[in-house]
Amino acid sequence: MESGSLTTAVGNQGSYEGRLRGCSGFTLKMIAVVTMFIDHFAATIIERQFGMAGSLWITEANYDLWFDIYIALRCVGRMAFPIYCFLLIEGFMHTRSYWKYVRNMGIFVILSEIPFDMAFQRSFFDMSSNSVFVTLLIGLVMVGILDWLDKRLRKEQPTIPQIFVKCVLMAVVILGSMELANLLHTDYSAGGVAAIAVFYLLRNHRMLGFGVAVLILGLMCGTIEWVAFFMLIPIYYYNGTRGKSSVGMKYFFYAFYPVHLLLLALGCYYLGLGI
Repeated sequence: MESGSLTTAVGNQGSYEGRLRGCSGFTLKMIAVVTMFIDHFAATIIERQFGMAGSLWITEANYDLWFDIYIALRCVGRMAFPIYCFLLIEGFMHTRSYWKYVRNMGIFVILSEIPFDMAFQRSFFDMSSNSVFVTLLIGLVMVGILDWLDKRLRKEQPTIPQIFVKCVLMAVVILGSMELANLLHTDYSAGGVAAIAVFYLLRNHRMLGFGVAVLILGLMCGTIEWVAFFMLIPIYYYNGTRGKSSVGMKYFFYAFYPVHLLLLALGCYYLGLGI
């Protein structure tokens, strides 16, 4: 889900010194892809069997057990999105080519559309709902604009009117981006974009930023999102390094999203659960 620019060089070295044995960017990404797969397995293979006549696994006798399993797996899945948002901002701050980053994200928005629709909309093309890649792309463009405004309007001793204008302009960008996510019906929608904005604005205070972002996700997307507070532990131990890094791994994390959705959709078809 994230580009090579989501793998980060050591930044904010004063904050990371002495913790180089902690979690690397690679470790965080692996946590994200594993928890996301668990979530999507539940949202496709298991969810489609509820209320289905002749379900493969779920019967009247074990319905409550499978429902509890389903909820538990969806809770695990709440860990993924905040990590991707965190790494999105880390990547933005350290990328050597912002426009290449945007381009790569845009390519995988297109590549993810059909697998996303097959897995969750049971259709080959349905614009009524769009993937989390669209949310991340909107967020990436938004933080690019916010960063440009911040640099253009930065003053050593700003006046109150200058501070006011800067805050208003940044608020307009954030609210406009949230509304765009709503209009496009993206995964996590306005709440996801708001979380990305928080990660950017509090980028120098990552624990606070992560906590506030998860709080917002819970308020705007459902309190189940607060399970992601557990991810404060690996975020605390994040050491700012890339970890394992190669061109292949760079695109593995991009390609994992559409590929795993396609495989889950094909698994549903093979099991007689629809497209």
